[in-house]
Amino acid sequence: MRDIPTVRSAKIVIAGGFGVGKTTFVSAVSDIGTVSTETPMTVAGQHVDDLSLVPHKQTTTVALDFGRVDLDEVSLYLFGTPGQTRFWFMWDRLLIGALGAVVLVDVRRLADCFSAVDYFEHWNVPYIVVINRFDGAPEHRTSDLRDAMAIGSDVPLLVCDARVRDGVKRVLIELVEHLIQLREPRRAAAAHHPL
Repeated sequence: MRDIPTVRSAKIVIAGGFGVGKTTFVSAVSDIGTVSTETPMTVAGQHVDDLSLVPHKQTTTVALDFGRVDLDEVSLYLFGTPGQTRFWFMWDRLLIGALGAVVLVDVRRLADCFSAVDYFEHWNVPYIVVINRFDGAPEHRTSDLRDAMAIGSDVPLLVCDARVRDGVKRVLIELVEHLIQLREPRRAAAAHHPL
């Protein structure tokens, strides 16, 4: 019987719209100093980037954020994507070798997550959706959010504050458990059809 190897590390992509908190998410949970390509916002970008809901945002990710967190026996290598469309060419490079993804959402700008959801569905990458709890953001029922984002009941939908390490860690544990559940049918199929 062919055995599916046990995963000791996994590459995880953190994606979402502009200013949704991806850099904060990676920085909050990383066990190592993060690598960030944050650069100051420019006057040239003010006509392209909607800062109305993030008026204090002064920097933006132009390539990636990188961090690592150890969860028991699994190390997760976290790669945060840039949120602005002009930097989306990086997403294809960051997705190489990824086992799963987190789509981070700001409910005040729900439509900004659609591209990330579509992207991971197109490439058949397992993902979870995480509502980043912004101060003053309205509360919505989970079922309403799921309908608005057109995600199935098989996709976990969680809420956390990307600034809080324990909450972010719980999200990543949920993602790992989701990936394990998705893997179990393949493990059972391999047991019934050995090479």
